[in-house]
Parts: sequence; C-alpha cells; structure tokens
Amino acid sequence: MTDLRIGVLGFGLRGSLARVAHRPGRGSAVTALADPDPRARAEAAVAFPDATLTGDHRKVVEDPDIDALLVLTPDHTHADLACAAMRTGKPVFVEKPLDISVERCDTILRTAYETGSRLYVGHNMRHMPVVRLMRDLVERGAIGTVKTVWIRHFVGYGGDWYFKDWHAERAHTTGLLLQKAAHDIDVLHWLAGGYARDVQAMGDLMVYGDNPHRRAPGEPKADDWYTKDGHWPPHTQRALNPVIDIEDVSLLNMRLDNGVLAAYQQCHFTPDYWRNYTVIGDAGRLENFGDGPGSRVKVWNARRSHFRDEPDEVHEVPPAPDGSGHGGADPLLMDEFLRFVREGGRTDTSPVAARMAVAAGYQATMSLRDGGTPRRVEPLDPELAAYFAAGQLR
Repeated sequence: MTDLRIGVLGFGLRGSLARVAHRPGRGSAVTALADPDPRARAEAAVAFPDATLTGDHRKVVEDPDIDALLVLTPDHTHADLACAAMRTGKPVFVEKPLDISVERCDTILRTAYETGSRLYVGHNMRHMPVVRLMRDLVERGAIGTVKTVWIRHFVGYGGDWYFKDWHAERAHTTGLLLQKAAHDIDVLHWLAGGYARDVQAMGDLMVYGDNPHRRAPGEPKADDWYTKDGHWPPHTQRALNPVIDIEDVSLLNMRLDNGVLAAYQQCHFTPDYWRNYTVIGDAGRLENFGDGPGSRVKVWNARRSHFRDEPDEVHEVPPAPDGSGHGGADPLLMDEFLRFVREGGRTDTSPVAARMAVAAGYQATMSLRDGGTPRRVEPLDPELAAYFAAGQLR
C-alpha cells in the first residue's frame, strides 16, 4: 500500500498526533510541515528527517503532492486554515475543539459541504477505552434509558497546561468551558444520545488570577513549564502567561434536546487529574473510578439499597492496542482518519457533534460571564446536518 503523504500545520502540544500519523512504509508519512516557531521546526526536523519544513502554512496547504492535512494549530486559527485546505480538495483533520465560536465552526462545516472535501475532527475521547466501555454499557441497556449525566473533571495539571501559554487568553480559546470542556461535552452528548439545547453556567478565576509571577510578553515558556510531581500547591506556579483572562473553575447545567438533564464541573487547581462520569438511567446507574486502562466502571442496577461500595456489576477498563496517547486513543483516532481519507464513509467522530460541543461550550461561557443567565444553543443548519449524517455524501 502506497503511503499517504501527510502535511502538518502546527507542531505544538498536539504535535504528538503528527508523530502517530508518521508510519513510513506502513500506510502514511509526514512529508511536509509548517510552523512559524523555529524551535518547533527544529523538533520536527528530528521527528521527520525527510519532510519539507517551512514557516509558511501556504506552502504546505498548496502543495499538490500532499494527500491529506492535519491542522494542529491553536484553536482560533482552525477555521481559516481548515477552510483554506479544504478549498484545495484535500481531506482535512482538525484538532478539537473545532474552533472557538459557533460562527467559525459553521464556516468550516459549510466549506466542507460546498467543496466536497472530507472533514474529520479529532475528538479522540470517543476512542478512549473507558468511554467506549461506558458507551457499550449504555447501548446494551445496562441502566435502562439514560435520564441524567453528571461529569466532574479534575484537571490536576491545569496550571501547567492551560495557564502558561495561549490557552489562558479569551482571544485564543473563548474559555476553558469551551476549549477543555469540548472533550467532555462531546462524550456527554454521545452517551446521552442528544445535544445540549439549554445551558446555564457559573465560574470564576479563583487561583491563577492572583499569581503575580508572569512571563514578560514575548518571553518563551520556561523549560520546566510542566513537571509531573512539582508545581504544587498551585500558588507555587511560576512563569505564567502574561495575560490570563479565562476562568479556572466552572460549573455547567444543561438540558439536552431529548430531555436528558446533565451537569459538568471543571477545576484546574485540584491535586489529582482524571474524569469522573456518572450516568443514571431509569433502571440503574454507572460510574467510572479512574479513566485509564485497568480502572473500573461500576454498575448498580439490581436492587435498591443504602450506600454500598460493591456494585452489581464491575467492568475493568480494557487496555488499548497501543498504550500511547490518551490511553491508546490517539493511534485509534489516527487509524480512523487515515481509513476515512482512503475510503470515506461514516466515522465514530462527527463534525456535527464537534460543532455542537463548541456551541454548548460557547453559550455556556457567555452565560457564565453574564451572571449565569440561561442561554439557548443554536441548532445547526438542517442541510448541513443531513449532509454529514449521510457520511458527507450528497
């Protein structure tokens, strides 16, 4: 099988996906990469010694020898770059979130529809073993019909990952209730079988806003910007982003279009890092304890009782075929994208779902910054929804 020639835009934190896509002799190879940062290009030169490297994204987008493109740049650039790429007819992978506003997401979907270019969005959590396990339990009726979903997201490394670079600025993310929560909102939608219709949120910048230890504008991140065991407690963080105008804790309530009620909580100054999902149906509930391989999903569905730690069913989260990247989700995600490039057809990820996750997160952020005023999530144009539901076939 001839290798697909992959072009990459951006080689920052999610440059790991480019490494996953680089499988020379096994179906795909990164042959061109653009990043305006010389340091990123130097790292890329080591990872992809045979690739053409440039600081100008247009040279990669317009390269006629490229078969497909990965857009791995900061969120607020996705629409411009993805649309430019799709106008060349190339299949495009866009890292999640799709972009930082509903309008920009709709522009991406509309461009895919008008050009016929294949669009794929990198919601890798749909391939995480813990999510697949919970989805399978819901689908087989282990808890009856889903009625409510509660999610708690403990972002133990939030100070490192989201308050030391562009993520900390509204201009680049809208806020973490969109940028970070888009993961979980998408999973919530998938588990509950519907999309958020009404949202109401509250939140604040409670910890990192008071920290005066900021980098000077233009100063690069410190070499130890992330450590596994250091930077605790949160007030010991240093070299934060010069501008921090997003929230570090947020609470979101939702009503989905199928009547399911849901709640999501996100905190960036906890000591632990994991996601906890509780899904309650009309015949039981399930909850995960840990979110990686070897963790457990417990199901209570046989009888009523007072508190009991021992559930009626225990399901161990299975290992992924490849243990790298989000519990092995990233290689599975890339497998699906590369198959989609070659063959088309339906995928477990969904551009419509990606747009709806952003729409919910965006309106929730607007609610949060308006005193918790409820907001209605804009539905997608039915013509676009039908196009993507049909597997991007007219």
